[in-house]
Amino acid sequence: MKILIVEDEPKVVDFLKKGLEEKGYEAEVAYDGQMGEKLALRNVYDIILIDVVLPYINGYDLCKRIREKNQQVPILMLTALGTTDDKIAGFDAGADDYLVKPFEFLELLARIKSLTKRGSGIIQTSNLIKVADLELDLDRKIAIRGNRTIELTAKEFTLLEFLMKNKGRVVSRVDIAEKVWDITFDTGTNVVDVYIVCLQSKLAKINL
Repeated sequence: MKILIVEDEPKVVDFLKKGLEEKGYEAEVAYDGQMGEKLALRNVYDIILIDVVLPYINGYDLCKRIREKNQQVPILMLTALGTTDDKIAGFDAGADDYLVKPFEFLELLARIKSLTKRGSGIIQTSNLIKVADLELDLDRKIAIRGNRTIELTAKEFTLLEFLMKNKGRVVSRVDIAEKVWDITFDTGTNVVDVYIVCLQSKLAKINL
């Protein structure tokens, strides 16, 4: 599995690169946003790790630029900026997940495994899920409400799919974390809550 690390702190880069390569990953590094953009758009990666505070192009803008060309590659933001507003900004930019520094390496590995996991969805006959005026096209990976397309990240789409399939049922944060993020232990993260807020915001905007 090939990973791109966009990070300008040498000690963090060494920590990430060494740890990932010891686990069998192939890791490439860009020390600024400009080089990160070139590598991300030129090469194929299984996942991209991006710091927010970067020279030339910050992590949010870099994420947006990558998303303009590539909607599929998982993007995990690594940063010391950990407020809910910071996380929402990251998700709005197109990130699939957000890990706040300092973090445990085992948690990073769990997030990477979750984001790169293939074929974890529930098989169903119909490729269209509909709840009220909200439709989810599983083939095209798009959400539609009131004939308007809702721009969602890959993880937001997976979360919405899970919630729509469980319409009328009460699902816990643990259920969501396990089914959507493949996290089977308590990481202390509020990523589920942040994603729910992001989804609510995007769905509400369609009614404006």
